[in-house]
Amino acid sequence: MSSSQLLVTTAACAARRSVITQLAPAAVRTFASVANVTPTTRNHKVVVVGGGSAGLTISHQLLRKGKFSQDDIAIVDPAEWHHYQPGWTLVGGGLKNKEQLRKPLKSLIDPKLRFYNTELASFSPDSNTVTLDNGDKLTYEHLVVVPGIKVDFNSIKGLQDALSNPDSGVSSIYGYDTCDKADRTIKALKGGQAIFTQPMGVVKCAGAPQKIMWLALDHWKKSGLYDPANPSSSPIHITFATGLPVMFGVPKYSAVLEKLRKERGVEGLFAHDLVEINGNDAVFSHGENQKLTRKFDLMHVTPKMGAHAFVKSSPLANEAGFVDVDEETLRHKKWKNVWSAGDASSLPTSKTAAAITAQAPVLVKNVLRSMRGKEADEEYDGYTSCPLLTEYGKVLLAEFKYGGVPKETFGKALRIDQAVPRRAFYHLKKDFFPWVYYKYMVKGTWGGPKGWLRD
Repeated sequence: MSSSQLLVTTAACAARRSVITQLAPAAVRTFASVANVTPTTRNHKVVVVGGGSAGLTISHQLLRKGKFSQDDIAIVDPAEWHHYQPGWTLVGGGLKNKEQLRKPLKSLIDPKLRFYNTELASFSPDSNTVTLDNGDKLTYEHLVVVPGIKVDFNSIKGLQDALSNPDSGVSSIYGYDTCDKADRTIKALKGGQAIFTQPMGVVKCAGAPQKIMWLALDHWKKSGLYDPANPSSSPIHITFATGLPVMFGVPKYSAVLEKLRKERGVEGLFAHDLVEINGNDAVFSHGENQKLTRKFDLMHVTPKMGAHAFVKSSPLANEAGFVDVDEETLRHKKWKNVWSAGDASSLPTSKTAAAITAQAPVLVKNVLRSMRGKEADEEYDGYTSCPLLTEYGKVLLAEFKYGGVPKETFGKALRIDQAVPRRAFYHLKKDFFPWVYYKYMVKGTWGGPKGWLRD
């Protein structure tokens, strides 16, 4: 082959690669696996699986609190973008643009950390090893498993098609591609039946499915399309269909939300789990093998969620598929150098970013104590929080610990009842939390109710 032929062939190959790259879907945190034939092994003191809220917070707190050299700590995550997911409710309510709530993941990782921007294949805890999708192996002294939770849009028959159809009234704040559709459909609806769903089982922020409902109700009320005092005569009728038997899992806050539901004329379909969307028919399961079909003009759907397959199928998981850790120390119940927090963990508390602010310092202290040969005696009490929007301008700030016991930051300090929706809490949700998240939390310097963390 002549040099000119070689140049032509090389250029053609490069062009084909460019086309393939352009056609490939954007990177998402799938963590799926494909093996390579040239594996290598790299060693780290700590390997953190996941670059979400928990992964970044814990990695940077370890870096700040411990004595680590370059590349001692590694992060594994295939994502291109990091999202402030609690802000997607604000996007659905027309209060934020989704683009302003995401940043390139690589830009958030301290250069002292080793970043593997790839998918994970498997765990081998007996040999202190994880395997990447290309066959490379990472060995560790300690492993932190925090890849988050899978939002399964295929869990409800017909949901994917309905979400992708721009003319349908179906939306969800639980995805980057769909959260802004909620705002469009809410503003476009001038009459008919609006249904907001919440599934049985684990979800990210159990209050979010009704947050978007309260914002929609407030918008329709201000637009003259909904009268809480006379809902039956209003152009729009609102239903909250939840797989749960109550409005919220914590009795104190559930009572307040149930009162709001009745005062505002919202129909409650309790213990009804959405299983299918067929055109403008929503099919719910309830009771023993019973089905209920409801017509709708707008529907906001919260998909079912669960552990990532690569975690669920691993030896680290419990029967439900989550990393099986002690609920106080966050240490794995079998492997003492494996830890977990956040959505991927088995911790019996609400899965929120606020929970991570309380879990991360406990996990970090226990890892560092363990590395020094000391007992992991720091304990997590189950703290979590849900700033629950009840209308534009007001938030009910639910804070609680294990057992659904309220643990209110401002209630104790200012002697106020956080179950009363307040404007000050609204600005925490809308303005302060998104700011402090990227400015401090993912950098390892924000401790939630404990404020800023010192080195």
